[in-house]
Amino acid sequence: MGTRVEIQLWSEDPAQAARLLAAGMAEFDRIEALMSTYIPDSEMSRVNRLAADEPQPVTEELFQLLQKAREISDLTEGAFDITFDSVGQFYDFRQRQRPDPLEISEHLDNIDFRQVVLNEAKKTVAFSAKGVRINLGGIAKGHSVEQVIALLADAGVTQALATAGGDTRLLGKRGDKPWVVGIRDPNDENAIFTRVALDDEAISTSGDYERFFVEDGTRYHHILSPASGRPVSGVRSVSVIGPSATVTDGLSTSVFVMGPEKGMELIARLPDYEALIITDGEYYYSPGLLPD
Repeated sequence: MGTRVEIQLWSEDPAQAARLLAAGMAEFDRIEALMSTYIPDSEMSRVNRLAADEPQPVTEELFQLLQKAREISDLTEGAFDITFDSVGQFYDFRQRQRPDPLEISEHLDNIDFRQVVLNEAKKTVAFSAKGVRINLGGIAKGHSVEQVIALLADAGVTQALATAGGDTRLLGKRGDKPWVVGIRDPNDENAIFTRVALDDEAISTSGDYERFFVEDGTRYHHILSPASGRPVSGVRSVSVIGPSATVTDGLSTSVFVMGPEKGMELIARLPDYEALIITDGEYYYSPGLLPD
């Protein structure tokens, strides 16, 4: 997943706890092997290679996640779009590489979630145009922590945490108190902007500091606008809190792309979700984050 993963759990049986931690880590590995675009024989890589030629059968799990991605795309009017990788594949933040304007324009029309055709009866995925490429980086980590917590809950665990990068799913409380999750300052990796007390919820943070490089005073980061194929400017980080990590993951990316005004309008329509948006000079938060 290209990020740090972590599991914490409470158990009175150390041997059982060790088994469950190992099982949770194996679940992270299973999902990565299924959905990574960096693993050539993953299901996701096969879809990207062949779905423009003919419909590709996929597992129920991947199909359902693609459906959820489509729902979030519809909800956000395309601010969330898994076909961003049609252009995103040409960025390499470790190597400080980015596509030139001509390369972006040549591939920009392939960013359109409606070009991903899902057949529910046959559980197949097809692309309606050559050059379309999908990437679940904006939703799969949230899905993975949901799956890990579900595995632990099914085993009888009542208090746990699963984290993958900026996505965290909490089960129950931390002992007899809420979990306290820090939201980092976008300008300082060692500083906390604020902390939130949560239990039995998910929180996802998307930031322009996760994968980026600076060139000629411009910050190039991994959160791309589907409309332009270029990194979104004006927002530094977005944190979304709610009952599903799969959804908070997708929403944090969506709100980042939409910006403070439209992003908060979206969150206001979703009563189970709250958001904190940090820009260069201001911050915005939904009413549910106000202290009681």
